[in-house]
Amino acid sequence: MLNQVADGVWVRQSEWVWTNSIAVRGEDGLILIDPGIDGSELNQFADDLDRLGIPVVAGFSTHPHWDHLLWHARFGDVPRYATAAGVNFADETREQQRTGPEEDGASGVPLELVALVTPLPVDGGPVPGAIIEHRAHAVGHAAILLADRGVLIAGDMLSDILIPLFDSRQTDQLGAYETALDRLGEAAGHVDVVVPGHGAVAEGPEVAARLAADRAYIEALRRGEEPVDARMAAADWLDGIHRSNLEQVRRQ
Repeated sequence: MLNQVADGVWVRQSEWVWTNSIAVRGEDGLILIDPGIDGSELNQFADDLDRLGIPVVAGFSTHPHWDHLLWHARFGDVPRYATAAGVNFADETREQQRTGPEEDGASGVPLELVALVTPLPVDGGPVPGAIIEHRAHAVGHAAILLADRGVLIAGDMLSDILIPLFDSRQTDQLGAYETALDRLGEAAGHVDVVVPGHGAVAEGPEVAARLAADRAYIEALRRGEEPVDARMAAADWLDGIHRSNLEQVRRQ
């Protein structure tokens, strides 16, 4: 089901890790952000978009992980953008990105369309709002601030069900997260709604709570302490992610 969370901003959630597909109305039509996940869900998303009656003019990937690099022919042969760093990483790892859906249990994904992104123009092209790029979680990770609509599209940050997940390919993810959270915190002062890549949409006071939860997790690791984080109970596999984060901090 497509849910409108603000003026010209719609969200559809997948069953796969509570992943959010986002549609934003721009000047010339819809920009699809991180559409996913299964082929059947991509088709259902396309049905929802048909009912809106607004053409799709572009796509945007918040970061170069396979679940944020998907597409479907029904969305149209339109430009699909990412940050320059995100595009470089997607290009370098395209074959790996195409194996991701099968390895993680997604089905019916149009693999030939995975990771076909190009650098976002300096002026943002058709993507409205301000791009906030950082290094937390993934190379070339970006959020989109739609200040005029009071919305922050956060990518894989500020989730109510996922703890911070470090990128093993980059150094100093603690510092990267601290910098990213400072930037997102500044942006959050202009919004009432945060749409994470995974989990429930945050509204009102929950926006600050999401920032506080991510900060508390990072600060605990910085102090060498075990975080107290209710999100750890959302899924068994999050313990593995947490242990991987701890190991990365110890190594660096």
